[in-house]
Amino acid sequence: MKVLDLLEEIEEIVDTASGFPLTGKIMVDAQELLEIVREIRLELPDEIQQAQWIKNERERIIAEAKKEYEAVIADAKRQAEALVENDDITVKAKLRADELMRVTEETAKQLKMSTYDYVDSILYNFQEKMEHLNALYFGDMFGTIEKTFNDINETLASNRNEIKEMAYRTESGQDELLPSENEEHPDSERD
Repeated sequence: MKVLDLLEEIEEIVDTASGFPLTGKIMVDAQELLEIVREIRLELPDEIQQAQWIKNERERIIAEAKKEYEAVIADAKRQAEALVENDDITVKAKLRADELMRVTEETAKQLKMSTYDYVDSILYNFQEKMEHLNALYFGDMFGTIEKTFNDINETLASNRNEIKEMAYRTESGQDELLPSENEEHPDSERD
């Protein structure tokens, strides 16, 4: 299945990505991951087509069971009509027809339930895979992106504070200090 191959590719990218020390976070190429996600989206219609095929197959099986049920009922009625001339035989035929109807209805019901269980298990497995992928890759990916934006924002804020401090020193005539003096200056310390 192409989707599983693409998921393995994402897993390999995550496994081989270089990490940030002491954080448990990794750095991955966002473009590469987004391209794989796009390919997965393109492949998902195939998975959906398989689910549609299963649904159609279920309906076909149910239709066949109904046709068989109707044929058995029609056969039972024919047999009952042929035996009408004798009351004892008619009663037995009716009982037999009722038994055949009950068995056929039970068989059709069991066939429907088996089909529903089969389709549900396929959909459940697919849902589980999607939840696993979401939990495994996309949560970390978006968390990493959020952390990157926060880090950039902190760096920008720090740079702005540094520029403001330099402007203040220039305005107050303190910009003539040497860089080593700037480091020792109490106004240059940050919290």
